[in-house]
Amino acid sequence: MSAFPQAQPLPSLGRRDGVKQGRVALSEWTKLRSVRSTRWSLLAATVLTIGLPILFAFVVSSHWGHMSLRERSHRHPLDIALAGVNISQLAIGVLGVLVITGEYSTGMIRASFTAVPRRLPVLWAKTGVFAAVAFVLMVPSVVIAFFASQAVLHRHHILQISFSQTGVARAVIGGALYLTVIGVFALGLGAIIRNTAGGIAAFAGILFVLPPLMNVLPTSWNNAITPYLPSSAGRDVFALVQDTNSLGAWTGFALFCGYAAAALAIAAVLLVRRDT
Repeated sequence: MSAFPQAQPLPSLGRRDGVKQGRVALSEWTKLRSVRSTRWSLLAATVLTIGLPILFAFVVSSHWGHMSLRERSHRHPLDIALAGVNISQLAIGVLGVLVITGEYSTGMIRASFTAVPRRLPVLWAKTGVFAAVAFVLMVPSVVIAFFASQAVLHRHHILQISFSQTGVARAVIGGALYLTVIGVFALGLGAIIRNTAGGIAAFAGILFVLPPLMNVLPTSWNNAITPYLPSSAGRDVFALVQDTNSLGAWTGFALFCGYAAAALAIAAVLLVRRDT
């Protein structure tokens, strides 16, 4: 009889499931909502989107009787309702950069890529989760801003506009779409540059610095180039009245989405080619 017990076969561990996109998305959602800067940035974007139109509506309403006809002609109710979009895009853009560069600065990106070696599912999950969160928050924000500003301006019938009026619903919801794509575009820039300061600088330069620089060009050049800039193309979707040089609401927005897709595509190529 042998003095050693007979070796027993190890229990089967079963078939290991691969990395699923849904699980990666759930992980990214957990990371997104657990970071304090996310909550503050989204809160700032929401407050600005709703609060500024209400504030502007109160100012316009209180000074309406003292305004000249020219000043009154420049106070469109939809411009007042969507005034917050012009400011909250900065908060959404900065957060979009931080969503990806924050992990590079802390080194957490190594853990993410260790868990998901193919890397690209991490980028797609970050983009999808962030876009969904931004859209879900911004749609009610712009709708509330519209109806709240209209309530403040109820004494001035010339400033009343119906949500069912042609183009109004598209412009209001377009403001939320614009903010969502702004965030995705900024995330793509952050993934390309991998540095928070650099990503924010690139985002601000493209969206806020480049358009005014077009004014140094000859007028014909300016009119030909400006409509194709990301900011100009994206803003067409929430403009009720289209400028003669604009691309049109959905054509401009499609081009803006193309810029965001291009940024993500470049980020995806760089992500699989360079070291963490």
